[in-house]
Amino acid sequence: MKIERFEDIEAWQLARELTCKVYCLTKKLGFDKDYGLKRQIQEAAGSAMHNIAEGFDSETNAEFIRFLRYSKRSCTEVQSELYVALDEKYISVVEFQDVYEQARRTRAAVRGFINYLTNYKTPVQKITVNPEP
Repeated sequence: MKIERFEDIEAWQLARELTCKVYCLTKKLGFDKDYGLKRQIQEAAGSAMHNIAEGFDSETNAEFIRFLRYSKRSCTEVQSELYVALDEKYISVVEFQDVYEQARRTRAAVRGFINYLTNYKTPVQKITVNPEP
């Protein structure tokens, strides 16, 4: 599959699903009284998605990889914050497992994309110039 836009990146698509799930989850009772946790988990999920998009416009693979690493860490942050939501009984075990697994899948896709970009070698383009007669 050819990637022409950041929306074509599988990791971004999974991060978007993660963000949607987190926003849906934080509409539940409990989160309305814990604005700090609500904001933090929403920002972490959004960061997972937005860093992929932002990195897409990087000039080099190394720079793109830096943004992807931020995205990966944000997925882990979502997972950690889910434990707080579970412990505070804002969410059920089933909800926890669903969103935790989405974050895991997203992180795995980001890691796979990092591995791809790390090993991807851009072919050197040879330019031929016609000498003037």
